[in-house]
Amino acid sequence: MFFLSHNCGFNIITMGYRDQIDLSKLPQHIAIIMDGNGRWAKEKGKLRIFGHHNGVISVRDVVEGAVNLDLKYLTLYTFSTENWNRPKLEVMAIMELMVSTIHKEIKNFMEKNVRLNAIGDLGLLPAKCYNELQNAIEKTSNNTGLVLTLALSYSSRREILRAVKNIAVKVQQGELNADEIDEAVFEDNLYTQGMPNPELLIRTSGEFRISNYLLWQIAYAELYFTPKLWPDFRKEDFYEAILDYQKRERRFGMTSEQVN
Repeated sequence: MFFLSHNCGFNIITMGYRDQIDLSKLPQHIAIIMDGNGRWAKEKGKLRIFGHHNGVISVRDVVEGAVNLDLKYLTLYTFSTENWNRPKLEVMAIMELMVSTIHKEIKNFMEKNVRLNAIGDLGLLPAKCYNELQNAIEKTSNNTGLVLTLALSYSSRREILRAVKNIAVKVQQGELNADEIDEAVFEDNLYTQGMPNPELLIRTSGEFRISNYLLWQIAYAELYFTPKLWPDFRKEDFYEAILDYQKRERRFGMTSEQVN
């Protein structure tokens, strides 16, 4: 997309962020903390659920942007274990919204070749929500494009503890020796088993926190914070974050000279 502007009588052509992205240097996996729905609604004098409804529009737009780039993995922090402590009516409304949204989006996922995935303590979800989610995951399981993962009822600390317990049981039962435990073994016991770690983490709303999200997986991720509230975040903002990522030097503990 190109934007035309006028300056002193001359036509200036400015490239959009999408056109500046180097498609050969895309991150394989992008994770997003979708923050700010409630504040967005409050600013407009509306109930918090109004913000969640509009946040769905942003999800749809960003997923489309990811598909347009042929991105491999996109993981969205949708609902944390801590979110269960919110007012009961809000939690119920979010769950109902999730059910209706997943049901409506299956056709779109199939058309765009998106495979739906979910991580977290899914057993805590209401039965209706859990069943709708599993149905969508099953229906899209043969799709080969973007893997869209929803982190639901998710806590990174609980995920890590769960991995430790799983490994401890394997050692106790003689399936694994303690000296065989390495990073690969540990990652095989995380919810994200088989997925590459995110290279880019985006958080909206101007907050500078990780909020118990993918703590192990983002050890070497580039962090991108934007003041935009999630319902205002669109694919062009997504592209801007990717472009910012591509301007950074990924050293992994080495010097610039070694990387170059």
